[in-house]
Amino acid sequence: MSFQTILSNFALILFVAMVVTGVIWCLDVFIFARQRRAAAGAALAAYDARQAKLTSEGLRLDADNGQRAQIAAAILRQPTWIEYSGSFFPVIALVFILRSFLWEPFKIPSKSMVPTLEVGDLILVNKYTYGIRLPILNQKIIQINDPQRGDVMVFKYPQDMTQDYIKRVIGVPGDKITYENKRLTVNGKPVTYAPMSDYLDSDRPVYYKQFMEDLPGQQHRILNMDDRGPFDVASVANFPHRDNCQYSYDKFTCIVPEGNYFMMGDNRDDSADSRFWGFVPDKNIVGKAFFVWMNLGDLKRIGGIH
Repeated sequence: MSFQTILSNFALILFVAMVVTGVIWCLDVFIFARQRRAAAGAALAAYDARQAKLTSEGLRLDADNGQRAQIAAAILRQPTWIEYSGSFFPVIALVFILRSFLWEPFKIPSKSMVPTLEVGDLILVNKYTYGIRLPILNQKIIQINDPQRGDVMVFKYPQDMTQDYIKRVIGVPGDKITYENKRLTVNGKPVTYAPMSDYLDSDRPVYYKQFMEDLPGQQHRILNMDDRGPFDVASVANFPHRDNCQYSYDKFTCIVPEGNYFMMGDNRDDSADSRFWGFVPDKNIVGKAFFVWMNLGDLKRIGGIH
C-alpha cells in the first residue's frame, strides 16, 4: 500500500479507531466497571467476614494498615487495554469531528498553484463552507454555499478518487470558458490581466511572467512560461461531458455542465487541470483552502489564501 493510499484512507482509519475505542469505553462504563465494583464489594465483604470470624474466636488482629483499600484498588483497577482505550477515545473523537466537519490539514506537494501556494505549504481547508458532508461517504446532507469563481478548492481527482487535488475554480455550472493565447474569456467577457514583476523560481534561476488575473470579483496572481505553448491538445483525456468542449491547437472552449466545476492551476503552463482531464463533480469536493498555517522553509508564508 502506497503512502498516498494510506493518506487517502486516513479518515476511514480514524473512524474505525474511534468506533473501536468508543465501544471499549462504553463497555467499561456500563458493564466492566460495574462488574469490578461488584467484585470489589464481594471481596471486601469476604474480608470483613473473615476478620469478624477471627475476632469472635478470640484472636487479636493487627491494625488494618490499609489492606481493605489495597484490595479494593487492585480489583477496581482498569486493565491496561481498557485504560488506554478510554484515554485515546476522546482525543480520536475530537480529531475525527474537527477533521470531518470543520477543518482538514493538507500539504502542497507540487508547483501547480505557484505563486499562490508553494511546495511545502501546510494549509487548512474549510470542510463546511460548501455544505456538511458525511465522513467517509462524502455525501452532502446540508447545503450551505456553492463554490465561486476564484475560490481555491480541494477535491478528489476525478480519475483517481484516492488522490486529493487543489486548483482554482475558474468556471461554475453554466459558464462558457474559453482559453486562447494563454488568456481566459468567461461567458464572452475577456478576463483582464495586469503585468507584475517577474517571478523567480525557487528551485532554479529562472524567471516567469507574472500577472494579476481579475476573475469577476476575485483577483489573484498567475504565472506564464515563455517556453511553453498555450495548450497541448494531444494531452487531453476522454473525460465525462467531453462533448461540452471544443479543442484546437491553441484554443479551447468548454461549457461547464450542471453540478460540475472547471478548475485550473495558477501556474498555468505547469498544471494538469480541467483543460486536460475534465470537470470536477460536486460530489468530489472536499473543501475551500483558506489559510497557510506553516511552511518550515519559509515562515513568511503563513497567512490567508487569496
